[in-house]
Amino acid sequence: MTELFVTAIVADNLALAFFLGMCTFLAVSRRVATAVGLGICMIVVLGLTLPLNQLVYTHFLRPGALAGWGLPELDLSFLTLVCAIGLIAAVVQVLEMLLYRYVPELFDALGVFLPLITVNCAILGGSLFMVERQYTLAESAVYGIGSGIGWALAVIMLAAIRERLEFSRIPEGLRGLGISFIVTGLLSLGFASLAGAG
Repeated sequence: MTELFVTAIVADNLALAFFLGMCTFLAVSRRVATAVGLGICMIVVLGLTLPLNQLVYTHFLRPGALAGWGLPELDLSFLTLVCAIGLIAAVVQVLEMLLYRYVPELFDALGVFLPLITVNCAILGGSLFMVERQYTLAESAVYGIGSGIGWALAVIMLAAIRERLEFSRIPEGLRGLGISFIVTGLLSLGFASLAGAG
């Protein structure tokens, strides 16, 4: 389990190895405080949705899952994508209501990006990787939390670098997203070297 956890953070980093969730990754990485808030949200959402999606897939969608109900040939795996998105949307909606009620500053700081977590391809990608790799419930929870931590770590590192770059003399053609793409590529290479792929 420890190896799966570390692999999810470093080698299988959803942002830096698979480049999933880049829209929110680049948009929210202007300030460290906002990046930390979104990173925590990603940890919570990935940590909750991956095990929940694993349960739904295992008990209802995979081939033969409904054999106990007298439907052994029924294969509902084609609904995996739709069910995963629906479950993610429900979890994000609950998280949004909790933040609105208990942490309104973070709710305001995240703005439109909080509802966009619902369609964040990093979360959906994590769920689909979990199904493809046939993780157990415990492995899904470990992978979900590890993936969330990896994504959060990457966005916080990018935000910290981008805050420092505001005081640097960057050529005009590279300001804004240009330098952000370069920094993201360098972070990706750093994570790949930690994973032994470089």
